[in-house]
Amino acid sequence: MSDIQKIIVPDVGGDEVEVIELCVAVGDNIEADEGVVTVESDKASMDIPAPFEGEIVSLSVSVGDKIKEGDVIGEMKVAGGDSGSAAESSSSDESSKEDAPKQEEAPKEESKSDAAPAASGSSEVIEVAVPDIGSDDEVDVIDVLVSVGDTIEKEDGLITLETDKATMDVPSTHAGTVKEVFISTGDKVKEGTVVIKLEVAGSGSSSSESASSKSSEASAPTAQESEKQESAPTASASSETIEVAVPDIGEDGEVDVIDVLVSVGDTVEKEDGLITLETDKATMDVPSTHAGTIKEVFIKTGDKVKQGTLVVKLETSGSSSSSAAEKPAEAPKQEAPKQEETKQASQQEASQGRSPVPPAPEAKNTGKAHASPSVRRIAREFGVDLTQVNGSGPKNRILKEDVQAYVKAELAKPRTAAASGSAPVGDNVLQIVPVKPVDHSKFGEIEEQPLSRIQKISGPFLHRNWATIPHVTQFDEADITEVEEFRKEQNAYHAKIKSGLKITPLVFVMKAVAKALEKYEVFNSSLSDDGESLIIKKFINIGIAVETPGGLVVPVIRDVNKKGIEQLSQELIETSKKAREGKLKAADMQGGTFTISSLGGIGGTAFTPIVNAPEVAILGVSKSEMKPKWNGKEFEPRLMVPLSLSYDHRVIDGAVGARFSTEVAANLTDLRRIIL
Repeated sequence: MSDIQKIIVPDVGGDEVEVIELCVAVGDNIEADEGVVTVESDKASMDIPAPFEGEIVSLSVSVGDKIKEGDVIGEMKVAGGDSGSAAESSSSDESSKEDAPKQEEAPKEESKSDAAPAASGSSEVIEVAVPDIGSDDEVDVIDVLVSVGDTIEKEDGLITLETDKATMDVPSTHAGTVKEVFISTGDKVKEGTVVIKLEVAGSGSSSSESASSKSSEASAPTAQESEKQESAPTASASSETIEVAVPDIGEDGEVDVIDVLVSVGDTVEKEDGLITLETDKATMDVPSTHAGTIKEVFIKTGDKVKQGTLVVKLETSGSSSSSAAEKPAEAPKQEAPKQEETKQASQQEASQGRSPVPPAPEAKNTGKAHASPSVRRIAREFGVDLTQVNGSGPKNRILKEDVQAYVKAELAKPRTAAASGSAPVGDNVLQIVPVKPVDHSKFGEIEEQPLSRIQKISGPFLHRNWATIPHVTQFDEADITEVEEFRKEQNAYHAKIKSGLKITPLVFVMKAVAKALEKYEVFNSSLSDDGESLIIKKFINIGIAVETPGGLVVPVIRDVNKKGIEQLSQELIETSKKAREGKLKAADMQGGTFTISSLGGIGGTAFTPIVNAPEVAILGVSKSEMKPKWNGKEFEPRLMVPLSLSYDHRVIDGAVGARFSTEVAANLTDLRRIIL
């Protein structure tokens, strides 16, 4: 069978969606679930994932196309012969029928040496459904974490659900290979809804289901024999179910549960966290008092608990239960000092104004990140790559505190100060006090409007730039009287010949800035990643801030210093139109070396634009105004435009900033300087 497979659009929650970006190109080798194209509907944007690992052979869509469920968007050459999975799945059904008698006989032949290979060679296809999620109503599916062909382990997440109170993953009950997925993002599910069909190995099924059902009769004699022969196995086989409650947390009242770290079926070690609590002073985990398997969870995110509140029922192993039975009174005594130390440490840290979250461990790029959607949302807001964050939760799950600790650790390491020995140490970091939630509705009528997609994306980056770049803003003004007369003459000429070209004042500002960048190349640079050197760029690409219905975008006009006024005017018209229509590609907004933000058509006298990192400067242009200017003999009316130059003071000194601003103003006043 051919190993070329079609890439088909899954359920995208609507009739048709628009392709806004191609994430891959023909010839690219990609992983399963990696995005092929990005689409946008009225509600959200999402990636169409690759169903297999392999090489992109062809793409049949372009940016701007409309696609729907079932459409073919390309073809790929599947790695490792996965394309034969369809044939294998059909043949596996037949082979399972033939092997059924063998599986029934297997318990009788367990004592034989060849019984194990026979069991391991068999397989079984099972259905995995949504377990009890603590809600009788249907809940939304916000993410599908697996696709056909994936190999997963027991407890790996299959889909992510979102309720009014929390987000949660539906775990796999077995290890195996995903044969069919019945759920798509946007669906609604409830307890009992089938999520996937899973092909499990015979050894895995015999150890879980068949051991408890088909082989129950055979296992009983084995247990009896082992009891007679060895006492140690008897102890390990015994178990006890205990209740784990909230210990003394240093609070008299109830506190909030912000995360539930375990679910039914999880295996935990002693001291592993069960739930995370948040008080006014600190966040803390409630640890398990024993090692064992979670049988029942009584707490969910958003609940309030206090000392003595029941958290989980835990089935302990024989060794743990026996030690607990022998020393029932000693355990509380041993736990109390630890709890008291934790309480005192939290209070001490709070009194010193420090966060109780420990410093972030050294980042290790593992390629994958195990985190809940809420944590992923926080990471996106701060621009954090989760593959660089070490998780401290169960099974290395990344918690909210891990992301916070990572951000604090990064903010504590200014790039240029580290090598000089003047970098902040200890807890000398940006301690931004969060704004406490306020119920505005109690003061009057309110309306809640969601942020646009562009605002959600750009907001965290603007916050980062403002918080991490030491801004200085230089104010100036330029006499553009002659420039404006020349511009009007040229527009009248183009209107007469009906060329359709219209020259705006912004184009002259672009040329004046480009000429100044050639003279003061430090403004056309970026700091290196280690903060030890400057990267001087020998090309001049200027980003232009454009207002759109969805928010502010910054497309880039390339090689401004090499193009004339008319060519730049035409490019600016076309680019601004694409921006307002939402048709800009990612490549259209990359590679800028300097940015201009013009408010000339709106008004205002001056403002402080935010540097667009990794650039080191940005020029703000306000509305021009006629002013009386002294020419040496008398006052005469001149058209003056305000300029606001913000720059990174780590790279640019104040004197150089003033000279650059003066140079731009001079170029605008006399256009002849541009051709020198």
